[in-house]
This record gives sequence, C-alpha cells and structure tokens, in this order.
Amino acid sequence: MANTDALDPDAIAAGLKTRRIGRKILVYNRTSSSNDIAAEYARNTENDGLVVFAEEQTAGRGRAGAKWFTGRGDSILCSVVLTDCSCGTELLSLAAAVAVAEAIGEVAGSHARIKWPNDIRLGEKKVAGILLESKTLNEQTAYIVGIGINCHQNEQSFPPDLQGAATSIDIEGAGVCDRISLAKRLLASLDQWLEAAQKSSRPVTDRWRELSIQLGHRVLLVYNGRRFSGNCIGVDPQKGLIVQLDRGGVRMFDAAHTSIVRVR
Repeated sequence: MANTDALDPDAIAAGLKTRRIGRKILVYNRTSSSNDIAAEYARNTENDGLVVFAEEQTAGRGRAGAKWFTGRGDSILCSVVLTDCSCGTELLSLAAAVAVAEAIGEVAGSHARIKWPNDIRLGEKKVAGILLESKTLNEQTAYIVGIGINCHQNEQSFPPDLQGAATSIDIEGAGVCDRISLAKRLLASLDQWLEAAQKSSRPVTDRWRELSIQLGHRVLLVYNGRRFSGNCIGVDPQKGLIVQLDRGGVRMFDAAHTSIVRVR
C-alpha cells in the first residue's frame, strides 16, 4: 500500500490544541526504538510533553522484551516524554490505555477495548500495545510512554504465529486509516486523560472499567513466575488488577510483574 499519510510534525501539530502533550513533535524516518530516543530527551526536564514518532523501527519492543513487528509506514509508533508526572506508574498505565483505546475507537469507528495492562483490542485481536518505561534522573522519575498502533497492515503483514492474534485498523475499521488524523486524536486523548489522572484517579478507573475486557471475567495470570486464577473484580490506581482468587481471598497484581495468560 502506498504511504499517502506520511507523518509530518507540522501536519500533526496543525490545529492541535493540547496543554501538555505534543508541545514539541519529532518524526524520525527510521530508528531503532522511539523509546530510546525519547529517553535521551527525558534527561532535560524542559522536554516534558515531547513526542517522538517513527515511520520505521528496527528494534521495536514490547513488554518483557517482546519484539514489535511492523512495516515502514504501516503503524503509529511514538513515545511520549513525561518529566513531571506525579500520578504513579499504575495510574499512568491505566490513563494511557484509556487514551489509546478511545483514540483508536474514534478513528476506527468501532469499539476498542483494553486488555490489562497494556494491550488494546479491536474485535478479538490486538491492535495496539503500550510500553511504559521509567528512568530516575537527578532524583526525579521520568516516564516514557511508548505506543504502537497497527494501521495499514493486512493479515499477511504479520508473522504466521501472530496472524490469529493481531489485527489493524484497516482490517477492522470502516475504511483506510488516516495516520495523521489518528496521531492528532491520540495526542489530544493522552493530554485529556493524563491531565485527569493528575487531578483524580476516579474518572480514569471508571472509564477503564467501561473499556476492560477482563472486568467480571475469570483470569489466569502469572505473577513473578507463579500462576494465579480467579475473577477480576476491579483495578486499583496504585496497586493494579484486583482479583478474587479461586483459592480464597482478594489480591492485587501490579502491571510490572504480571502477565495475563487467559481471560474467560
């Protein structure tokens, strides 16, 4: 597919009205990882809200070192620098997931859902992922919010082992995705929900509950190498997923050390 929606910082910024996110926008034609570039910019606190986009990544990654597969110009690949964020890792993760799901849902014309902690789904398949990383610089914590959204891929774009699990907006949506429009909507949504999270966790957790595929369902998860099963009953903005365990009791699982194996 010809890349008719090449990302351009001026095109993304045009008409964008955000208080924080996207104050400065950079677009790289090719890089190893947008998160790595963003981490360098995070050394300067004045770069709070800076966003790094990449048309192509040679070493894109997800959680636990997983590889992120995408062709040039097929996706939204970006990283947001946050050098002044007081809401904490768990709430930031929830806010980012809500923001990405809403942006995708609006552009795709269909309902995007959240699979905690970092996957966004259209239908039954993964369309986006979020990689949240943090660095301590000058005794302050800076966050890098990495986001990958599949836009122009067809079913054959994915490796054989992912074809049954991954999808794109073009496959699931009402038409061909306009990546510039999606980039604008994404930054506006991130700005909205990160500002909300700084003020109160309640709007974020309420919206997460509405978009979650796990709430009210049985989950099998792995925490620090140990398996747990039970019913997902909520999410805590500081401690993570809340599960009523099959063996009795209620336990919370933080995103950094937990992977969901199955949702039923």
